[in-house]
Amino acid sequence: MAEKHHQRMWLAPGVLLALAIALPFVVPTYYVQFASKTLLMGVLAMSLNLVVGYGGLVSLCHAAFFGIAGYVLALASPKYDPASLWWTLPLAVAASAAAAAVIGSLALRTRGIYFIMVTLAFGEMLFFLFHDSKFAGGSDGAFIYNKPSMMLGNITLFDLEKPLTYYFVVLAVLVAVIALLTTIVRSPFGHALAAARDNERRARALGFPVFRVRLTAFVISGAIAGVAGYFSAAQFGFVAPQMLGWHLSATVLVMVLIGGQRSVAGPLVGALVLIGLEEVLKAATEHWKLVEGLVIILIVLALPNGVRDLLKMVLPEKDASPVIARSAATKQSILSKGGLLRSARNDDAKEAGHG
Repeated sequence: MAEKHHQRMWLAPGVLLALAIALPFVVPTYYVQFASKTLLMGVLAMSLNLVVGYGGLVSLCHAAFFGIAGYVLALASPKYDPASLWWTLPLAVAASAAAAAVIGSLALRTRGIYFIMVTLAFGEMLFFLFHDSKFAGGSDGAFIYNKPSMMLGNITLFDLEKPLTYYFVVLAVLVAVIALLTTIVRSPFGHALAAARDNERRARALGFPVFRVRLTAFVISGAIAGVAGYFSAAQFGFVAPQMLGWHLSATVLVMVLIGGQRSVAGPLVGALVLIGLEEVLKAATEHWKLVEGLVIILIVLALPNGVRDLLKMVLPEKDASPVIARSAATKQSILSKGGLLRSARNDDAKEAGHG
């Protein structure tokens, strides 16, 4: 029974991956580019979910890490020649991780609403840094005239100028990020992060270095957001201060809430739902923002735990009853044994008293 349940759990991801691979061969180029954009936003949402869903820390500055990586690519790219992905990608990710380390080391000294406000303040500071400074184009942003090149010697491994090739590179990045985050949340580090989220005092009492665990998660999250920002800037060939603004951070947080906070790939589904909904509503009505807000409210009310609730409806855990029954029987047995032990101890005490 456990094996059947395990197979069902892998069925949905396998089907979705097969559909993602087949997608560019059955739709026009516009939808291939649209899918690439959506997958990258899914990567950004999953990076945020590491600190929100598994760390219990609501951050409003993740768009800053996303935008920093994009600006690093813009500043490192020659004007008319493509930059090398092999060194610009690590540089962009390192810059985002460094920013996350600095912001996290200060923001994590606060809790609750204060943490939210501090991350929001840092995000806005970085927004205005790029908005008011001329070194990166100021409020007009900066252009990236060529996508990064993936060369091995004189051989081009992947031509990112081709939408189909770019899509599959982004899909490979997405799969790698899902694998990485799954490994993290299932590791002892992930359990320590969740323990700090559920009961910080108890986690400290058990000896967990809560501040270090949270800071590490925040830096990893910022680095993954940088990966999404790098490829997003490469796709559109343009970066602007709006990439760092709190509006994008709030939008990504909504993706996390829609998809589910306790699921690695849930925020990806949230990104698909939100961006797909926007695309449909823009074509249907000029008041699409109003309709979108109402739909999001309905989704959150109907599915408080996001996509996990929907998966439970589609894939009910039929094998759970025997397990629950066995657990209940075991618990009853333990209680019975405990009662016998207590009874025996009481008898011994009575005999000792009579003696």
